[in-house]
Amino acid sequence: MRNHHHHSVSSFYQTGRWIDLNILLSVIIILIIISPGRVDGLDHSNNWAVLICTSRFWFNYRHVANTLGMYRSVKRLGIPDSNIILMLADDMACNPRNMFPGTVYSNADRKLDLYGDQIEVDYRGDEVSVENFIRLLTGRVAEGTPRSKRLMTDERSNVLVYMTGHGGEEFLKFQDSEEISAFDLADAFQTMWAKNRYNQLLFMIDTCQANTMLTKFYSPNIIATGSSAKGENSYSHHADSDIGVAVVDRFSHFVLSYLENMNKTSQLTMQDFVNSYSYEECHSTPEARTDLMERPLREILMTDFFGGVSTVEVSDSTLRLKIEEEEKKMDPQFSKWTGRVDWIGSTDRSDGEGQRRGTKDEKVVKKLMGGFGGEEHQRLVAGCLLILFVFASQLFASRL
Repeated sequence: MRNHHHHSVSSFYQTGRWIDLNILLSVIIILIIISPGRVDGLDHSNNWAVLICTSRFWFNYRHVANTLGMYRSVKRLGIPDSNIILMLADDMACNPRNMFPGTVYSNADRKLDLYGDQIEVDYRGDEVSVENFIRLLTGRVAEGTPRSKRLMTDERSNVLVYMTGHGGEEFLKFQDSEEISAFDLADAFQTMWAKNRYNQLLFMIDTCQANTMLTKFYSPNIIATGSSAKGENSYSHHADSDIGVAVVDRFSHFVLSYLENMNKTSQLTMQDFVNSYSYEECHSTPEARTDLMERPLREILMTDFFGGVSTVEVSDSTLRLKIEEEEKKMDPQFSKWTGRVDWIGSTDRSDGEGQRRGTKDEKVVKKLMGGFGGEEHQRLVAGCLLILFVFASQLFASRL
């Protein structure tokens, strides 16, 4: 009896070892192909912009103009309105003091209306608050919030966050009634990173002592730049005698002028941009913090944040088709286990037995999932891992 059992085991290894090894290697290859992990800075599929003016009242006209100028620039360079969150604390276009109703200008000759007919303001007035801003960044908006008020980013998104208003050392005022601190921003960005809500992030701020808002960041893949050093003010560029107030800030005017010389195919890099900073132009000391970014600025295009992205995506259905083709090439014994895998990748399975077994198996698989991104990818990876468990168990049992 013992000899017969030994003969069966030997026969199994002689006839099946190569087939089982081939199956295991095939599954491992598929697993590697479909596992995205954390995407590096060279592979992003979409750009988003969050543009926020935190000031209200007519004398802060320039802060609204700063933000609308940035809005116009990123749209011109290819970021669609669906990927722009525009937050304006006040409506200068419809202010009764405005001699040119329905318009906002930042240029001296008033040839370019920044407001126009195609503007889409997502948060306005009292909606522009510290709470709503942090909820937007971290994805913790209230249930029922429309898509236009959501930041629908993922681990392949490059995100531009631009802020302008009144501030001081390590704080920025909202609506002249509350403040966001450098610590608040740092923690919000860390939450975004932990939740796979950005690939790379560019933070820009135009306010007094702006560079102090950059000091607390600690999350990877962030470039941060501000308009003024600690103890410095950020100044307006020029006033309009008919409008009666300053219409743009110096740092924002500098940035917008730089962007105006770019097109969608521009090869200007972030290093080129930072090298062009000028105290004479801004009357303050703009700085950039780059220690959190793995890639050097000379390898990062300006359009990686300010422009649109045109890519071809391979859908999950295509990946599933490739997996099915690989399955057909494998040993027939492989098919008897696919029933346990199919329902893990499906949300429609409703029979009790499948749910009971699936819950137990998924708990084991999820512990090994680590940082895999995307729900659909997670299901595919879970299925492949379970296949590995099954065949490993089969090989182990055959030795007994």
